[in-house]
Amino acid sequence: MGTEGMKALTTPQWPLVAGIIIVTALMGAYFLYPRPKTQMIVSTTTSLYETGLLDILEQRFEQKNPGYNVSFVSQGTGKAIETAKRGDVDMILVHDPPLEREFLDGGYGVNRKIIAYNFFIIVGPSNDPAGIRGKSPLEALRMIKAAAESGTTFWVSRGDNSGTHAKEKRLWAAAGANYEQIRTQTWYLEAGTGMTATLMLANQKNAYTLSDVASYLKNSKQGNIQLAKLVEAGKDTLNVYSVIACNPQELPSAKFDVAMKFIEFLISNETQELFEVFGVQDYGEALFKPWIPLLRSGSNPELRQWVEEYAYFEGNECPIQYRYNAGNLYG
Repeated sequence: MGTEGMKALTTPQWPLVAGIIIVTALMGAYFLYPRPKTQMIVSTTTSLYETGLLDILEQRFEQKNPGYNVSFVSQGTGKAIETAKRGDVDMILVHDPPLEREFLDGGYGVNRKIIAYNFFIIVGPSNDPAGIRGKSPLEALRMIKAAAESGTTFWVSRGDNSGTHAKEKRLWAAAGANYEQIRTQTWYLEAGTGMTATLMLANQKNAYTLSDVASYLKNSKQGNIQLAKLVEAGKDTLNVYSVIACNPQELPSAKFDVAMKFIEFLISNETQELFEVFGVQDYGEALFKPWIPLLRSGSNPELRQWVEEYAYFEGNECPIQYRYNAGNLYG
C-alpha cells in the first residue's frame, strides 16, 4: 500500500484519535485533581470537643461520606447559637433546651433531635469544707453559699453563657438564691471560659464548681485536677444534648442537605453504639449516654420521663411547626 493509501486510511480516524486523547487527558485531570469536598461547619459545645468525641465523629462521618468535610467550632451553647444565627455555620450541637427553643422560635433552626445525655455533678475540694458530700444539688448549693459567705470556700462559675452556665443559674434560682446578687460577691468567681479551664481554676482556688461528668472524668484522669465528685447525678442535674439543622429558609447559606445527612449519622445505630462505649475503657463509664436506644426500647421509664420533662417541647423533641423536609427523621 502506498503513502497515499495510508493517508486515506488514517485521515478519517484522526478526529476519533484526538477525541480519545482529550477524554483520557480529562479523566487523568479528574483523578489527579479531584473535585473539592463539600464543607460543613457545626457550632458545638466545649464539653463535646474537649473529651475528644468530636474527632471520632468527624473521622467516621467522613469515612462513610468521602465527599464531605466536617469542621467543628467549639463554644459555649449561647455563643454557638449566636454563631448559627449569623449564618456562619450549618447546624448546632448543644445542651440547653430553653435556648434551643428560642433558636427554633426565631426561625433559625429546624429538625431538632435529641442524641445523648449525661449529668452534671458538683465537685470540690476533697476535704469538703462546706460539708456537701452526698447532699442533693439544691441543698449542696445552699451549704456552699453559707460556707463561702463565712469565708471558708469559693465557687467557680463558667460565666460564659454556656449550657453549663445556664444550668448553674437555674440551680441557684431553684435553691432560693438571687443569682444577680451572688455573682457580685467576692466568693463567686467567673472563669468566662470552657469547662477544662473552669475546673482547673476551681482546683487552684480549692473551690467548688458545677461540671458535666464527662469533662470532670477526663480532667481528673489526666491529672489536671484533684477535685472530688461530691454531689452525684440526679434529676436536677440532667444534661441533654441535641442537634438542630439551620433553617435554609431563614439562613440561605446553610447546607441543609449535608446537615440532615449528619443528623441521620448521629442517630444511626453505629453512632449510638459509639456513644455507649466512648470512655468506658478509660473511665469505667460512658461519657455520653445514647438516647435513641433508650427511646426505642421503652426501658428505664423514670429516666425517660426526666428527659421528656426537661428537654421536650409540648411533649415532643421537635414539634411539627419546627420541622422542615424531615423525611423519616421522626418516623
